[in-house]
Amino acid sequence: MPDSDAAIPRIALISTHGYVAANPPLGAADTGGQVVYVLELAKKLAQLGYAVDIWTRRFEDQPPIDEVADGVRVLRVACGGPDFIPKEYLHRHLLEWCENALRLIRRENLSYDFINSHYWDAGVAGQRLSEALNIPHIHTPHSLGIWKQRQMKTDYPDKADTFEAEFNFTERIKHETIIYRSCAMVIATTPPQVDMLVEDYSLERDRVHMIPPGYDDNRFFPVSEASRRLIRHRLGFEGRTVLALGRLATNKGYDLLIDAFSVVAPRVPDAVLRLAVGGENMDEQEQKILNQLKQQVEQLGLQDRVVFSGYVADEDLADTYRAADMFVLSSRYEPFGMTAIEAMACGTPTVVTIHGGLYRGISYGRHALFGDPFDKEDLGITIVKPMKHQRLYGRLGRMGAHKARSLFTWTGIAQQLVSLVEGRPVLKAVDDHDWDEPWNDGD
Repeated sequence: MPDSDAAIPRIALISTHGYVAANPPLGAADTGGQVVYVLELAKKLAQLGYAVDIWTRRFEDQPPIDEVADGVRVLRVACGGPDFIPKEYLHRHLLEWCENALRLIRRENLSYDFINSHYWDAGVAGQRLSEALNIPHIHTPHSLGIWKQRQMKTDYPDKADTFEAEFNFTERIKHETIIYRSCAMVIATTPPQVDMLVEDYSLERDRVHMIPPGYDDNRFFPVSEASRRLIRHRLGFEGRTVLALGRLATNKGYDLLIDAFSVVAPRVPDAVLRLAVGGENMDEQEQKILNQLKQQVEQLGLQDRVVFSGYVADEDLADTYRAADMFVLSSRYEPFGMTAIEAMACGTPTVVTIHGGLYRGISYGRHALFGDPFDKEDLGITIVKPMKHQRLYGRLGRMGAHKARSLFTWTGIAQQLVSLVEGRPVLKAVDDHDWDEPWNDGD
Protein backbone atom coordinates (compact mmCIF):
# COMPACT_ATOMS: atom_id res chain seq x y z
CA MET A 1 0.00 0.00 0.00
CA PRO A 2 1.45 3.40 -0.93
CA ASP A 3 2.00 5.99 1.78
CA SER A 4 -0.77 8.53 2.18
CA ASP A 5 -0.26 12.10 0.99
CA ALA A 6 -0.44 14.20 4.14
CA ALA A 7 -1.38 17.30 2.09
CA ILE A 8 -4.68 15.77 0.97
CA PRO A 9 -7.44 15.45 3.58
CA ARG A 10 -8.61 11.86 3.85
CA ILE A 11 -12.00 10.34 4.74
CA ALA A 12 -12.76 6.76 5.83
CA LEU A 13 -16.03 5.26 4.66
CA ILE A 14 -16.83 1.91 6.32
CA SER A 15 -19.18 -0.63 4.77
CA THR A 16 -18.25 -4.05 6.11
CA HIS A 17 -20.80 -6.46 4.64
CA GLY A 18 -21.39 -7.78 1.14
CA TYR A 19 -19.18 -7.61 -1.94
CA VAL A 20 -17.80 -4.07 -1.94
CA ALA A 21 -15.67 -3.52 -5.04
CA ALA A 22 -14.91 -1.08 -7.84
CA ASN A 23 -17.33 -3.13 -9.97
CA PRO A 24 -19.55 -4.84 -7.41
CA PRO A 25 -21.70 -7.86 -8.31
CA LEU A 26 -24.98 -6.07 -7.64
CA GLY A 27 -27.71 -8.48 -6.66
CA ALA A 28 -25.30 -10.81 -4.90
CA ALA A 29 -25.92 -11.52 -1.22
CA ASP A 30 -26.01 -8.32 0.86
CA THR A 31 -24.84 -6.34 -2.19
CA GLY A 32 -27.29 -3.75 -3.46
CA GLY A 33 -28.18 -0.10 -3.16
CA GLN A 34 -26.01 0.55 -0.13
CA VAL A 35 -22.87 -0.50 -2.01
CA VAL A 36 -23.81 1.84 -4.87
CA TYR A 37 -24.43 4.62 -2.33
CA VAL A 38 -20.99 4.22 -0.73
CA LEU A 39 -19.12 4.02 -4.05
CA GLU A 40 -20.86 7.03 -5.58
CA LEU A 41 -20.50 9.11 -2.41
CA ALA A 42 -16.78 8.27 -2.33
CA LYS A 43 -16.27 9.36 -5.95
CA LYS A 44 -17.95 12.71 -5.36
CA LEU A 45 -16.03 13.31 -2.13
CA ALA A 46 -12.86 12.70 -4.13
CA GLN A 47 -13.96 15.28 -6.69
CA LEU A 48 -14.37 17.74 -3.81
CA GLY A 49 -10.69 17.30 -2.97
CA TYR A 50 -10.58 14.39 -0.53
CA ALA A 51 -8.76 11.07 -0.67
CA VAL A 52 -11.30 8.40 0.28
CA ASP A 53 -10.69 4.93 1.66
CA ILE A 54 -13.63 2.54 1.66
CA TRP A 55 -13.01 -0.03 4.39
CA THR A 56 -14.71 -3.40 4.10
CA ARG A 57 -14.24 -7.06 4.97
CA ARG A 58 -11.92 -9.31 2.99
CA PHE A 59 -13.17 -12.85 2.30
CA GLU A 60 -13.13 -15.52 -0.40
CA ASP A 61 -10.41 -14.69 -2.96
CA GLN A 62 -10.68 -10.89 -2.89
CA PRO A 63 -7.51 -8.77 -3.15
CA PRO A 64 -6.53 -6.52 -0.24
CA ILE A 65 -6.84 -3.30 -2.30
CA ASP A 66 -9.18 -2.29 -5.12
CA GLU A 67 -8.65 1.00 -6.96
CA VAL A 68 -12.06 2.54 -7.67
CA ALA A 69 -11.23 5.95 -9.17
CA ASP A 70 -8.77 8.78 -8.74
CA GLY A 71 -8.53 9.32 -4.99
CA VAL A 72 -10.79 6.38 -4.10
CA ARG A 73 -9.80 2.85 -3.12
CA VAL A 74 -11.34 -0.11 -1.33
CA LEU A 75 -9.26 -1.49 1.55
CA ARG A 76 -10.20 -5.01 2.63
CA VAL A 77 -9.44 -6.35 6.09
CA ALA A 78 -9.93 -10.02 6.97
CA CYS A 79 -11.94 -11.34 9.90
CA GLY A 80 -14.03 -14.40 10.65
CA GLY A 81 -12.33 -16.71 8.18
CA PRO A 82 -12.46 -16.96 4.38
CA ASP A 83 -16.21 -17.49 3.86
CA PHE A 84 -19.07 -15.04 3.28
CA ILE A 85 -20.86 -14.05 6.51
CA PRO A 86 -24.42 -12.62 6.39
CA LYS A 87 -24.68 -9.05 7.64
CA GLU A 88 -26.99 -10.08 10.50
CA TYR A 89 -24.16 -11.98 12.20
CA LEU A 90 -21.04 -10.18 11.06
CA HIS A 91 -20.89 -8.15 14.30
CA ARG A 92 -19.52 -11.23 16.09
CA HIS A 93 -16.26 -10.86 14.16
CA LEU A 94 -15.83 -7.09 14.07
CA LEU A 95 -13.54 -6.82 17.07
CA GLU A 96 -11.01 -8.87 15.08
CA TRP A 97 -11.70 -6.68 12.04
CA CYS A 98 -11.05 -3.49 14.02
CA GLU A 99 -7.79 -4.78 15.46
CA ASN A 100 -6.54 -5.68 11.99
CA ALA A 101 -7.71 -2.36 10.53
CA LEU A 102 -6.00 -0.36 13.30
CA ARG A 103 -2.72 -2.18 12.73
CA LEU A 104 -2.92 -1.33 9.03
CA ILE A 105 -3.81 2.32 9.69
CA ARG A 106 -0.88 2.76 12.08
CA ARG A 107 1.56 0.86 9.89
CA GLU A 108 0.72 3.02 6.86
CA ASN A 109 0.47 6.21 8.95
CA LEU A 110 -3.04 6.96 7.65
CA SER A 111 -4.85 9.96 9.07
CA TYR A 112 -8.57 10.69 8.59
CA ASP A 113 -10.64 13.83 9.07
CA PHE A 114 -13.67 11.72 9.95
CA ILE A 115 -15.25 8.28 9.63
CA ASN A 116 -18.61 7.72 7.95
CA SER A 117 -20.01 4.23 8.58
CA HIS A 118 -22.92 2.60 6.76
CA TYR A 119 -25.45 0.16 8.31
CA TRP A 120 -25.25 -1.11 11.86
CA ASP A 121 -22.47 -3.65 11.40
CA ALA A 122 -20.16 -0.98 10.02
CA GLY A 123 -21.43 1.33 12.77
CA VAL A 124 -20.04 -1.07 15.38
CA ALA A 125 -16.66 -1.00 13.64
CA GLY A 126 -16.76 2.73 12.97
CA GLN A 127 -17.40 3.62 16.60
CA ARG A 128 -14.49 1.45 17.79
CA LEU A 129 -12.10 2.98 15.26
CA SER A 130 -13.36 6.46 16.08
CA GLU A 131 -12.58 6.00 19.76
CA ALA A 132 -9.18 4.44 19.08
CA LEU A 133 -8.15 7.18 16.64
CA ASN A 134 -9.95 10.05 18.40
CA ILE A 135 -11.70 11.30 15.27
CA PRO A 136 -15.40 12.06 14.61
CA HIS A 137 -17.71 9.19 13.63
CA ILE A 138 -20.72 9.97 11.42
CA HIS A 139 -23.16 7.07 11.03
CA THR A 140 -25.63 6.46 8.18
CA PRO A 141 -28.05 3.64 9.15
CA HIS A 142 -29.71 3.14 5.70
CA SER A 143 -32.46 1.14 7.48
CA LEU A 144 -33.58 0.78 11.09
CA GLY A 145 -34.02 -2.46 13.02
CA ILE A 146 -37.12 -1.34 14.92
CA TRP A 147 -38.84 -0.36 11.69
CA LYS A 148 -37.94 -3.59 9.92
CA GLN A 149 -39.02 -5.72 12.89
CA ARG A 150 -42.33 -3.88 13.11
CA GLN A 151 -43.01 -4.26 9.40
CA MET A 152 -42.09 -7.95 9.33
CA LYS A 153 -44.39 -8.75 12.26
CA THR A 154 -47.20 -6.85 10.56
CA ASP A 155 -46.67 -8.46 7.16
CA TYR A 156 -45.90 -12.03 8.29
CA PRO A 157 -47.54 -12.60 11.69
CA ASP A 158 -47.55 -16.37 11.15
CA LYS A 159 -43.74 -16.37 10.78
CA ALA A 160 -42.92 -14.11 13.72
CA ASP A 161 -41.27 -16.91 15.68
CA THR A 162 -38.61 -17.30 12.96
CA PHE A 163 -37.60 -13.66 12.69
CA GLU A 164 -35.14 -13.58 15.56
CA ALA A 165 -33.02 -16.39 14.14
CA GLU A 166 -33.13 -14.94 10.62
CA PHE A 167 -32.70 -11.23 11.30
CA ASN A 168 -31.08 -11.12 14.76
CA PHE A 169 -33.28 -8.20 15.76
CA THR A 170 -32.39 -8.18 19.48
CA GLU A 171 -28.67 -7.80 18.83
CA ARG A 172 -29.21 -5.39 15.97
CA ILE A 173 -31.44 -2.99 17.89
CA LYS A 174 -29.15 -3.12 20.94
CA HIS A 175 -26.11 -2.23 18.85
CA GLU A 176 -28.01 0.40 16.87
CA THR A 177 -29.01 2.16 20.09
CA ILE A 178 -25.40 2.20 21.32
CA ILE A 179 -24.08 3.46 17.97
CA TYR A 180 -26.65 6.24 17.61
CA ARG A 181 -26.00 7.55 21.11
CA SER A 182 -22.20 7.29 20.87
CA CYS A 183 -21.38 8.69 17.44
CA ALA A 184 -21.01 12.39 16.61
CA MET A 185 -24.14 12.52 14.45
CA VAL A 186 -26.59 10.25 12.64
CA ILE A 187 -27.49 10.79 8.97
CA ALA A 188 -31.06 9.77 8.16
CA THR A 189 -32.09 9.43 4.53
CA THR A 190 -35.83 10.17 4.86
CA PRO A 191 -38.21 12.06 7.17
CA PRO A 192 -39.69 8.82 8.62
CA GLN A 193 -36.18 7.78 9.66
CA VAL A 194 -35.71 11.12 11.42
CA ASP A 195 -38.99 10.61 13.27
CA MET A 196 -38.11 7.08 14.32
CA LEU A 197 -34.60 7.93 15.47
CA VAL A 198 -36.05 10.61 17.73
CA GLU A 199 -39.16 8.79 18.91
CA ASP A 200 -38.11 5.13 19.03
CA TYR A 201 -34.38 5.42 19.67
CA SER A 202 -34.74 8.50 21.93
CA LEU A 203 -32.13 10.62 20.17
CA GLU A 204 -31.94 14.37 20.58
CA ARG A 205 -33.32 16.00 17.44
CA ASP A 206 -30.22 18.15 16.91
CA ARG A 207 -28.05 15.01 16.64
CA VAL A 208 -30.04 13.71 13.66
CA HIS A 209 -29.58 15.21 10.21
CA MET A 210 -31.25 14.23 6.96
CA ILE A 211 -29.43 13.83 3.65
CA PRO A 212 -31.22 11.79 0.97
CA PRO A 213 -29.37 9.27 -1.21
CA GLY A 214 -28.34 10.33 -4.67
CA TYR A 215 -27.89 9.15 -8.24
CA ASP A 216 -25.27 9.68 -10.93
CA ASP A 217 -26.68 12.30 -13.29
CA ASN A 218 -23.91 11.52 -15.79
CA ARG A 219 -25.47 8.05 -16.27
CA PHE A 220 -29.17 8.46 -15.58
CA PHE A 221 -30.94 10.99 -17.80
CA PRO A 222 -33.74 11.00 -20.39
CA VAL A 223 -33.13 10.35 -24.08
CA SER A 224 -35.11 11.12 -27.22
CA GLU A 225 -37.99 8.90 -28.26
CA ALA A 226 -36.00 7.76 -31.31
CA SER A 227 -33.12 6.68 -29.08
CA ARG A 228 -35.54 5.00 -26.73
CA ARG A 229 -37.01 2.90 -29.56
CA LEU A 230 -33.52 1.71 -30.50
CA ILE A 231 -32.82 0.82 -26.88
CA ARG A 232 -36.05 -1.16 -26.62
CA HIS A 233 -35.19 -3.09 -29.76
CA ARG A 234 -31.67 -3.85 -28.52
CA LEU A 235 -32.91 -5.06 -25.12
CA GLY A 236 -35.86 -7.00 -26.54
CA PHE A 237 -38.63 -5.01 -24.84
CA GLU A 238 -42.12 -5.60 -26.26
CA GLY A 239 -45.48 -4.22 -25.20
CA ARG A 240 -46.11 -1.49 -22.64
CA THR A 241 -43.56 -2.59 -20.11
CA VAL A 242 -44.00 -2.24 -16.36
CA LEU A 243 -40.56 -2.73 -14.81
CA ALA A 244 -39.41 -3.78 -11.35
CA LEU A 245 -35.72 -4.17 -10.65
CA GLY A 246 -33.61 -5.15 -7.67
CA ARG A 247 -32.44 -7.85 -5.33
CA LEU A 248 -34.52 -10.96 -4.70
CA ALA A 249 -35.74 -10.31 -1.16
CA THR A 250 -39.16 -10.64 0.44
CA ASN A 251 -39.27 -6.99 1.47
CA LYS A 252 -39.12 -5.90 -2.19
CA GLY A 253 -42.76 -6.97 -2.65
CA TYR A 254 -42.52 -8.55 -6.09
CA ASP A 255 -45.32 -10.94 -5.12
CA LEU A 256 -47.51 -7.94 -4.26
CA LEU A 257 -46.69 -6.39 -7.64
CA ILE A 258 -47.69 -9.58 -9.44
CA ASP A 259 -51.03 -9.47 -7.61
CA ALA A 260 -51.45 -5.84 -8.66
CA PHE A 261 -50.57 -6.70 -12.25
CA SER A 262 -53.52 -9.08 -12.32
CA VAL A 263 -55.58 -5.88 -12.06
CA VAL A 264 -53.58 -4.16 -14.80
CA ALA A 265 -53.54 -7.00 -17.34
CA PRO A 266 -57.23 -7.01 -18.36
CA ARG A 267 -57.35 -3.20 -18.50
CA VAL A 268 -54.21 -2.69 -20.61
CA PRO A 269 -54.13 -5.59 -23.12
CA ASP A 270 -50.56 -4.96 -24.31
CA ALA A 271 -49.07 -4.45 -20.83
CA VAL A 272 -46.14 -6.67 -19.84
CA LEU A 273 -44.62 -6.98 -16.37
CA ARG A 274 -40.85 -7.31 -16.53
CA LEU A 275 -39.13 -8.49 -13.35
CA ALA A 276 -35.40 -7.82 -13.64
CA VAL A 277 -34.66 -9.36 -10.27
CA GLY A 278 -31.81 -11.26 -8.65
CA GLY A 279 -28.05 -11.38 -9.04
CA GLU A 280 -25.68 -13.20 -11.37
CA ASN A 281 -25.37 -16.06 -8.87
CA MET A 282 -28.37 -16.72 -6.64
CA ASP A 283 -28.19 -18.43 -3.28
CA GLU A 284 -30.72 -20.97 -2.01
CA GLN A 285 -33.04 -18.39 -0.44
CA GLU A 286 -33.08 -16.21 -3.55
CA GLN A 287 -33.84 -19.22 -5.77
CA LYS A 288 -36.68 -20.16 -3.44
CA ILE A 289 -38.21 -16.67 -3.73
CA LEU A 290 -37.87 -16.76 -7.52
CA ASN A 291 -39.58 -20.16 -7.73
CA GLN A 292 -42.44 -18.90 -5.57
CA LEU A 293 -42.91 -15.87 -7.83
CA LYS A 294 -43.03 -18.06 -10.93
CA GLN A 295 -45.60 -20.35 -9.29
CA GLN A 296 -47.70 -17.31 -8.41
CA VAL A 297 -47.62 -16.14 -12.03
CA GLU A 298 -48.81 -19.56 -13.21
CA GLN A 299 -51.61 -19.66 -10.64
CA LEU A 300 -52.85 -16.28 -11.86
CA GLY A 301 -52.61 -17.37 -15.50
CA LEU A 302 -50.18 -14.55 -16.36
CA GLN A 303 -47.40 -16.66 -17.93
CA ASP A 304 -47.71 -14.78 -21.25
CA ARG A 305 -47.72 -11.37 -19.56
CA VAL A 306 -44.84 -11.63 -17.05
CA VAL A 307 -41.16 -11.81 -18.05
CA PHE A 308 -38.45 -12.83 -15.60
CA SER A 309 -35.48 -11.20 -17.26
CA GLY A 310 -33.00 -11.70 -14.42
CA TYR A 311 -29.84 -9.80 -13.57
CA VAL A 312 -29.17 -6.50 -15.33
CA ALA A 313 -25.53 -5.70 -16.00
CA ASP A 314 -24.45 -2.32 -14.69
CA GLU A 315 -23.70 -1.01 -18.16
CA ASP A 316 -27.30 -1.77 -19.22
CA LEU A 317 -28.99 -0.38 -16.11
CA ALA A 318 -29.79 3.14 -17.34
CA ASP A 319 -31.04 1.86 -20.71
CA THR A 320 -33.23 -0.71 -18.93
CA TYR A 321 -34.98 2.12 -17.09
CA ARG A 322 -35.31 4.10 -20.32
CA ALA A 323 -36.76 1.16 -22.22
CA ALA A 324 -39.56 0.65 -19.69
CA ASP A 325 -42.88 2.46 -19.99
CA MET A 326 -43.28 2.55 -16.22
CA PHE A 327 -41.22 1.67 -13.17
CA VAL A 328 -42.78 0.37 -9.95
CA LEU A 329 -41.19 0.26 -6.50
CA SER A 330 -43.53 -2.16 -4.70
CA SER A 331 -41.60 -2.75 -1.47
CA ARG A 332 -43.27 -3.87 1.73
CA TYR A 333 -40.92 -1.41 3.41
CA GLU A 334 -38.19 0.66 1.84
CA PRO A 335 -35.92 3.11 3.69
CA PHE A 336 -35.60 5.15 0.51
CA GLY A 337 -35.78 3.53 -2.92
CA MET A 338 -32.74 4.35 -5.05
CA THR A 339 -34.04 2.45 -8.08
CA ALA A 340 -37.10 4.70 -8.19
CA ILE A 341 -34.96 7.84 -8.26
CA GLU A 342 -32.79 6.38 -11.04
CA ALA A 343 -35.91 5.52 -13.06
CA MET A 344 -37.35 9.02 -12.57
CA ALA A 345 -34.02 10.53 -13.61
CA CYS A 346 -34.23 8.56 -16.87
CA GLY A 347 -37.64 10.07 -17.60
CA THR A 348 -39.60 6.90 -16.86
CA PRO A 349 -42.98 7.46 -15.12
CA THR A 350 -42.69 5.91 -11.67
CA VAL A 351 -44.97 4.49 -8.98
CA VAL A 352 -43.56 4.17 -5.45
CA THR A 353 -44.74 2.39 -2.33
CA ILE A 354 -46.29 4.32 0.54
CA HIS A 355 -44.31 2.07 2.92
CA GLY A 356 -41.13 4.11 2.72
CA GLY A 357 -39.78 7.62 2.86
CA LEU A 358 -39.51 8.58 -0.80
CA TYR A 359 -43.21 9.24 -1.35
CA ARG A 360 -43.06 12.13 1.10
CA GLY A 361 -40.58 13.84 -1.19
CA ILE A 362 -42.76 13.90 -4.30
CA SER A 363 -45.97 15.59 -5.41
CA TYR A 364 -48.54 12.97 -6.38
CA GLY A 365 -49.45 13.25 -10.04
CA ARG A 366 -46.60 15.64 -10.70
CA HIS A 367 -43.29 13.89 -10.02
CA ALA A 368 -44.55 10.33 -9.53
CA LEU A 369 -47.50 8.35 -8.21
CA PHE A 370 -47.66 6.29 -5.04
CA GLY A 371 -49.80 3.38 -3.93
CA ASP A 372 -50.24 0.68 -1.34
CA PRO A 373 -48.76 -2.62 -2.57
CA PHE A 374 -50.82 -4.51 0.04
CA ASP A 375 -53.97 -3.32 -1.77
CA LYS A 376 -53.70 -4.86 -5.23
CA GLU A 377 -56.57 -2.78 -6.61
CA ASP A 378 -55.03 0.45 -5.36
CA LEU A 379 -51.58 -0.33 -6.79
CA GLY A 380 -53.00 -1.84 -9.97
CA ILE A 381 -55.27 1.10 -10.81
CA THR A 382 -52.43 3.49 -9.96
CA ILE A 383 -50.30 1.74 -12.59
CA VAL A 384 -53.16 1.85 -15.10
CA LYS A 385 -53.89 5.59 -14.80
CA PRO A 386 -50.82 6.97 -16.66
CA MET A 387 -51.23 4.31 -19.34
CA LYS A 388 -54.79 5.49 -19.94
CA HIS A 389 -54.08 9.22 -19.76
CA GLN A 390 -51.27 10.49 -21.98
CA ARG A 391 -51.14 13.95 -20.41
CA LEU A 392 -50.49 12.45 -16.98
CA TYR A 393 -47.95 10.03 -18.46
CA GLY A 394 -46.01 12.86 -20.11
CA ARG A 395 -46.01 15.01 -17.01
CA LEU A 396 -44.69 12.21 -14.79
CA GLY A 397 -41.81 11.52 -17.16
CA ARG A 398 -40.87 15.17 -17.58
CA MET A 399 -41.33 16.39 -14.01
CA GLY A 400 -39.97 13.22 -12.42
CA ALA A 401 -36.66 13.76 -14.20
CA HIS A 402 -36.65 17.41 -13.15
CA LYS A 403 -37.30 16.50 -9.52
CA ALA A 404 -34.47 13.96 -9.49
CA ARG A 405 -32.01 16.50 -10.89
CA SER A 406 -33.05 19.19 -8.42
CA LEU A 407 -32.78 17.13 -5.24
CA PHE A 408 -30.87 13.88 -5.56
CA THR A 409 -27.54 14.28 -7.37
CA TRP A 410 -24.46 12.79 -5.68
CA THR A 411 -22.49 16.03 -5.86
CA GLY A 412 -25.03 17.87 -3.73
CA ILE A 413 -25.19 14.99 -1.25
CA ALA A 414 -21.39 14.89 -0.84
CA GLN A 415 -21.40 18.66 -0.30
CA GLN A 416 -24.07 18.35 2.37
CA LEU A 417 -22.08 15.70 4.25
CA VAL A 418 -18.86 17.75 4.21
CA SER A 419 -20.76 20.88 5.25
CA LEU A 420 -22.28 19.07 8.22
CA VAL A 421 -18.92 17.80 9.40
CA GLU A 422 -17.22 21.15 8.94
CA GLY A 423 -20.03 22.92 10.77
CA ARG A 424 -20.90 25.20 7.88
CA PRO A 425 -24.49 26.00 6.90
CA VAL A 426 -25.62 23.11 4.72
CA LEU A 427 -25.99 24.16 1.11
CA LYS A 428 -29.19 22.91 -0.49
CA ALA A 429 -30.09 21.18 2.73
CA VAL A 430 -33.20 19.05 2.53
CA ASP A 431 -35.45 19.38 5.56
CA ASP A 432 -38.84 17.92 6.34
CA HIS A 433 -40.60 20.92 4.80
CA ASP A 434 -38.95 20.26 1.45
CA TRP A 435 -40.24 16.70 1.50
CA ASP A 436 -43.78 17.19 2.70
CA GLU A 437 -44.26 20.29 0.53
CA PRO A 438 -41.93 19.70 -2.43
CA TRP A 439 -40.34 22.64 -4.21
CA ASN A 440 -42.42 24.53 -6.71
CA ASP A 441 -40.25 23.60 -9.64
CA GLY A 442 -42.49 24.60 -12.52
CA ASP A 443 -44.60 22.62 -14.91
